[in-house]
Amino acid sequence: MPVYKAPVNDTLFVLNDVLGLERYNTLPGFAETSPDMIEAIVGEAAKLAEEVLFPLNYSGDQEGCVRRDDGSVSTPKGFKEAYRAYREGGWLGLAVPEEFGGQGLPYTLHCAVGEYTSAANMSLMMYPGLTQGAIAAIFVHGSEAQKQTYLPKMIDGTWSGTMNLTEPHCGTDLGLLRTKAVPEADGSYKISGQKIFISAGEHDMTDNIVHLVLARIEGAPDGTKGLSLFIVPKFLVKEDGSLGSRNAVSCGAIEHKMGIHGSATCVMNYDGATGFLIGEQNRGLNAMFVMMNEARLAVGLQGLAVAEIAYQNAANYARERIQGRSLSGPKAPERQADPIIVHPDIRRSLMTVRAFNEAGRAFLLWTALKSDIAHRSPDEKERQAADDILGLATPILKGVMSDKGFDHAVMAQQVFGGHGYIEEHGMSQYVRDARITMIYEGANGIQALDLVGRKLAQNGGRAVMALFKEIGDFCEEHRNDEQMAFFTKHLKKGLNDVQAASMWFMQNAMAKPDNAGAGSTDYMHLFGLVILGYMWAKMAKAAQAGLAGGDSAREDYLKNKLVTARFYMERIMPETALRKARIETGADTMMELAAEAF
Repeated sequence: MPVYKAPVNDTLFVLNDVLGLERYNTLPGFAETSPDMIEAIVGEAAKLAEEVLFPLNYSGDQEGCVRRDDGSVSTPKGFKEAYRAYREGGWLGLAVPEEFGGQGLPYTLHCAVGEYTSAANMSLMMYPGLTQGAIAAIFVHGSEAQKQTYLPKMIDGTWSGTMNLTEPHCGTDLGLLRTKAVPEADGSYKISGQKIFISAGEHDMTDNIVHLVLARIEGAPDGTKGLSLFIVPKFLVKEDGSLGSRNAVSCGAIEHKMGIHGSATCVMNYDGATGFLIGEQNRGLNAMFVMMNEARLAVGLQGLAVAEIAYQNAANYARERIQGRSLSGPKAPERQADPIIVHPDIRRSLMTVRAFNEAGRAFLLWTALKSDIAHRSPDEKERQAADDILGLATPILKGVMSDKGFDHAVMAQQVFGGHGYIEEHGMSQYVRDARITMIYEGANGIQALDLVGRKLAQNGGRAVMALFKEIGDFCEEHRNDEQMAFFTKHLKKGLNDVQAASMWFMQNAMAKPDNAGAGSTDYMHLFGLVILGYMWAKMAKAAQAGLAGGDSAREDYLKNKLVTARFYMERIMPETALRKARIETGADTMMELAAEAF
């Protein structure tokens, strides 16, 4: 059966040694995040993940959700109780402002905790995960009355939330959306239409479900400019805050899907349901993007989480499974064969996944810290700089970490051989669950196009130039440091490749946009490799500082960190040259065949 142990020590290393979270204690919510407090919080989150959520992961996958004849949905056995433990622990409101019942702690800490809970039970965490995004959208764009009505109950987990965009005929191209909103005399709207792929659209874990629905008000312009966002609760809320009548929204079906079986992915029917405009008319996408950006970071987190649990199980199996003898001579002569962990190809798989996971964890928390600075710093210039990097990093984090999350779940499954293909060991579930992360919240091809088509040129390229400068300055600062020279040499090569690829786009994509489209996915991964390499260089520096300072308690851990950093630079970072070469071939052969030839 599968195993899971939350990587608490690695999280603490990133937060304290690499990011130096204490240095930000002047920001709102950071004052109490001392190393001791951080350790206590992530330690409690680890217990919840390991002891409450994880034991239900396999059984929840096997059982799935059930839609009843009355349209209600039952979640797998134990999910309600586990969700109650999560809710009563206050985890939903960890980083939410205190004025509505949250704890106001850093979003960075929320992401650290989120990795554990998603790794332990990705399906179960879809329910509060979508609520987080809905909370963010209402907090930023809702009226004061809407905030007072919905946020306290959503933050304490009594109510949950959803995001309703996709329709049967349109996914990414929301301009084709048909759900309509008809204004009523009392200021409300009647919402009619069908939405599909709605995560947590109906379930039995909360008293109410607050749907955020994109729709077009009658007479509004065609395309995305005519979309508005509405709050459509499952149960209408009375003036005193109690629940009133059932709204005209129902679950028509549960999707039968490849993975995340414990998450109710619903077809939602809106039959003249009462909705309330959130934000401005025809500015619905502006409000929805708050939710989508939060969700995209969460999906990058899911990619990391599933790769981590897959890695742990593969490493555990490789230490126990005996098969063949080491190429350099028997390592367990008293046994009939050696554990497969002695074989270089098994090590290649394990080291590759490990190297991405540890750098990915740093990338996630580094990006989350940018979000905290962008939203909490009193310095406008500092906020802008952080927000620039956050906008640039989000599609890279979502796309790269979810692509690699799936690739590495498969790689970990391969370590098991035939045993990985059967359900007993649980590896099949990780592969199936990981697959959706590459698709939802904007398929990864869209993330790549967003990066190349929008983010690079945004504000005159301010964000990308700032990040290139930050990484370049780091390399220059440590160029003559004997211990760091190895890492900065490889990082600088990667940086040169991504800079050259960026320049190639500038010279070749304006006149021929297909060149940008053809190279966008390679560019996203090229950029991701460099950022992950930057994280490794920063971690190597922190590990060296710890060893030089006589940190004997973590000596083996820090030495292992440096070995993994060298592996990344030697075996993975050179891929930047391959990605650059692909980009520079352009779009000609890719686009030459007639459509009929396929």
